[in-house]
Amino acid sequence: MIAKGRQVTSMGAVPTIGHDRFPRQGHLIGHRVSVCFASEPDRTTGGVMVRQDDELPYVEIIRLDDGRLVLTAECLWMPVR
Repeated sequence: MIAKGRQVTSMGAVPTIGHDRFPRQGHLIGHRVSVCFASEPDRTTGGVMVRQDDELPYVEIIRLDDGRLVLTAECLWMPVR
């Protein structure tokens, strides 16, 4: 969508995502992470960072060891050393 000579992002339209482009990814892609949830901070589970956008839309996704996918906004996490 173009408005007065500039690109406007509407719902579902992100300039960094298309058929032939995807946001730059961070350095933790494929690395192990430890995850806990605010409701149970003493309990952790492992996972792998599968998406870490370094530009719009800044989505980060972790695949937990049990197969579930969670957004980093839904949990607390840290890289496993």
